[in-house]
Amino acid sequence: MSKTQKLNRRDFIKSSLLGAGALAAPAWLSQVHAQVTDRPLGANDDIRVAVIGIRGQGNGHINDLLKIPGVRVVALCDADSAVLRQRVAQLEQKDVKVKACTDMREIFDDPEIDAVSMATPNHWHSLGTIWACQAGKDVYVEKPVSHNVSEGRRMVEAARKYKRIVQTGTQCRSSRGLQEAVAWVQAGNLGKVNVARALCYKRRDTIGHVQMPQPIPANIDYDLWCGPAPMEPLMRKQLHYDWHWVWATGCGDLGNQGIHQMDIARWFLGEKTLSRRVWSAGGRYGYIDNGETANTQLIYHDYGKKALIFEVRGLPASASDGKMDNLKGASIGVIVECDEGYVVNPNYNSATAFDWDGNELKKFSAGGNHHANWIEAIRSRKASDLTADILEGHLSSALCHTGNISYRLGKLARADEVEQVLRQLPHMLEAGERVWEHLQANLINLEQEKTFLGPVLEMYEKQEFFVGNDRANAMLTRDYRYPFVVPKYI
Repeated sequence: MSKTQKLNRRDFIKSSLLGAGALAAPAWLSQVHAQVTDRPLGANDDIRVAVIGIRGQGNGHINDLLKIPGVRVVALCDADSAVLRQRVAQLEQKDVKVKACTDMREIFDDPEIDAVSMATPNHWHSLGTIWACQAGKDVYVEKPVSHNVSEGRRMVEAARKYKRIVQTGTQCRSSRGLQEAVAWVQAGNLGKVNVARALCYKRRDTIGHVQMPQPIPANIDYDLWCGPAPMEPLMRKQLHYDWHWVWATGCGDLGNQGIHQMDIARWFLGEKTLSRRVWSAGGRYGYIDNGETANTQLIYHDYGKKALIFEVRGLPASASDGKMDNLKGASIGVIVECDEGYVVNPNYNSATAFDWDGNELKKFSAGGNHHANWIEAIRSRKASDLTADILEGHLSSALCHTGNISYRLGKLARADEVEQVLRQLPHMLEAGERVWEHLQANLINLEQEKTFLGPVLEMYEKQEFFVGNDRANAMLTRDYRYPFVVPKYI
């Protein structure tokens, strides 16, 4: 019996209700949307952009947008008033005057703003994008586009319903070199594609350990900073950036750096849904701190005759070597294995094809401007002109989320128990053996340190929920704080 046939009425109703019952958008937003209409944009019209979340990646957004002809940065928003003042002052030095605010709802309420470029922490991506779409504004949203699977699907629905141009911040999609490499592989030049191995070998040190709540800096509006996430005491030394390593706000390096490689791997595979089975195992090895996400993790996505295998390593090559491991010359990249050879993508813009004897067959290398592509699509009003439409961002982000769900549902296990599962998953044993050697080189004793062995989760991949696992399905969404509620339907 097929999985579609096994979908009973109770499961179908449960999946449908996953998208129902949330609070609607705030009243002020529906009033704004009722007043906003698309401003006709001619070839010479400026596009007025606000940047939301400007401490780190958002500062890069500002600088990228300033270089694009016909674009004006007209507003900045951040819950950190100190960062906000700093960025405003930097723009004033360039004779660029902007509106400044700490609450992004002021941006959505402003009819003099056409589009927003968003680089907030992950937990704000979905709601900020949905509110912007409802207010009639186009959106560039950083990766991962969501904090959970349901959020991403709601973003796709909002973009379509309100006819907005929504670009995902996976800038590799605008690389002409990678576009050519993917097309070349999918044309069959290396035969059938079998496996895409995505690697995120990136050093991540401890974030330290505190045993009591830390003070919130006076320049932070903590209510606005938390937004849809629980407004809990700060139990880490640093509010900024280290939010990546706690589940309430982040997704670990699988969803931070790794989303780029997850997206490239799925792109090469040519898959347009979630996987039919997902599994993960790993741990936070080598130190004890306030971080919750894995610093070493294996993820398996089953696409039937194809597999997507992901590896996260935050520790160095060994306890005595600060360098990072690599596989076929890639530390942060993707290796695509085909019948007649393989392709190595060692960075954002390039790829090289080899036969199985190691002979180089073809090189691909050229960049692209991701924000410029977004602006071009805003002018054409065609989502198809985007290199990283929100649907692509949702699918790749969701692969990170489902991998983390398996990991978070894991139980403490011995190394031989992990190996037993690896032997049952095609192409996985070799990856597991390499991880074992990596941990041994870092003096990690797997009989003493925690290893979480996740369950193999089966999915209705097109419906985007798990088969017969209520705990896993509950993690496809989350509870929200009023009024920062991501709607369950659009």
